[in-house]
Amino acid sequence: MKKHILLLLLYSYTYTLDLSAQTGTPYIHDPSTIAECDGKYYTFGTGGGGLISDDGWSWHSGAERPGGGAAPDVLKIGDRYLIIYGATGGGLGGGHNGRILTMWNKTLDPKSPDFKFTEAVEVCASDGMEDQDAIDPGMLLDPTTGRLWVSYGTYFGTIRLIELDPKTGFRKKGNKEKDIAIDCEATDLIYRNGWYYLLGTHGTCCDGVNSTYNIVVGRSRSVTGPYLDNVGRDMFHGGGRMVIAAGDRVCGPGHFGRTIIDEGVEIMSCHYEADFERSGRSVLGIRPLLWKNDWPVAGESFKGGTFEIESERRGYALELAVDFVRMQQERERFWQMDLSKPLKSIPNQPLQEVIGTWPTGEIALRCGDYMFRPHQRWTVVPVPEAGGYLSNPYFKILIEGTDRALAATANKELTTAPTFTGADEQLWRIEQLTDGTFRLLPKRIPGSDSVNTRLCLYSAADSTPTLAEYDFSSDNSKWNFRNH
Repeated sequence: MKKHILLLLLYSYTYTLDLSAQTGTPYIHDPSTIAECDGKYYTFGTGGGGLISDDGWSWHSGAERPGGGAAPDVLKIGDRYLIIYGATGGGLGGGHNGRILTMWNKTLDPKSPDFKFTEAVEVCASDGMEDQDAIDPGMLLDPTTGRLWVSYGTYFGTIRLIELDPKTGFRKKGNKEKDIAIDCEATDLIYRNGWYYLLGTHGTCCDGVNSTYNIVVGRSRSVTGPYLDNVGRDMFHGGGRMVIAAGDRVCGPGHFGRTIIDEGVEIMSCHYEADFERSGRSVLGIRPLLWKNDWPVAGESFKGGTFEIESERRGYALELAVDFVRMQQERERFWQMDLSKPLKSIPNQPLQEVIGTWPTGEIALRCGDYMFRPHQRWTVVPVPEAGGYLSNPYFKILIEGTDRALAATANKELTTAPTFTGADEQLWRIEQLTDGTFRLLPKRIPGSDSVNTRLCLYSAADSTPTLAEYDFSSDNSKWNFRNH
């Protein structure tokens, strides 16, 4: 949080919905990585408070953290939660005399009888004179070694790395801090596929719609660096590859956090310094996290529209199982074309021409060659009143120009209901996977008491869509939205 610099949706169907940030009251600055506790999600921010969500989509205040200060992070280790935060520094009430502290809690739920933080323990500090500022900590529990690392620092000097004891949260005895980057702040460390990644927030903050914050990254085979970007620049010399910048009427993304939802399903969290649709307030942001050539990049929030829904397995289109109706066309033999005749634009087959041939009740589905036909075109619309999940609200999926809705059945198959009713089996969770494809899950299977998180739209054969267990390693689970 660069206080020292502070000198001074999209989609319209019958309404417009802003999907650039979470819904509810998601107002926060310098958020921690999102943590899950007893079915709810938590993130903590500067000042001591934080946000809670029951579903990952709608957020409200209520998270509690003593100590005040700035830019906390949270990490679950075993059955406890470790909180780390900067008590001062960054120009907060004492210039750059910074202190970073840790404390534990059994739960993040302030209403739980087990909710009690341990006494905070200092793990590092800066004296205001050295070229470093002890603030903005981010934690990594290395999955390969079990060692606990913290990066911290601001533009006022270097980004440093220290090691903590994962059992106590204290500074590892004899540990010597190491400088690993400059020209950024609010760093975070993550590990994936043999690479360590240092994500830093670059640019200016705390200036509303004029804030230039963006998130950059370098990677290393060693947690201690050096961290190089995509063209070989060391982050210790100002390097960094862009992960996310301004867009979608929000600017100033900072304070990266990574959450793994499932294999191949990841999200990144941050705050946006200003949401242009919310009076320029600082808000929580959640985006799909994609991986391209082993580099992290923010995906786009899915907003809906009208598409071909295409199977990654074969490239066939999801369609109603109805008769194919031929289009009339004035034909010319290709060896006898009259090039003097003016060209004509051939319109797509109109819905009114074929809908009378369709059954009036439920219609089954199949996959087939995409031919711009009405039975292959789907309009996807957010349904925010139905709740959501980490990154989006639920969606309804309708045949374009109709109210015919894609739905799950009690026997774990697919159908299309003649009318959208808002039932859970007609609501769809749409998540972009780390490779850029999508998985689609019905909110609930009829007859089930629980929200569905495993059964997805699945291509059981080239032409046979069904519902089956999600498997990231199989293209059967993956779909694309094509705007033809």
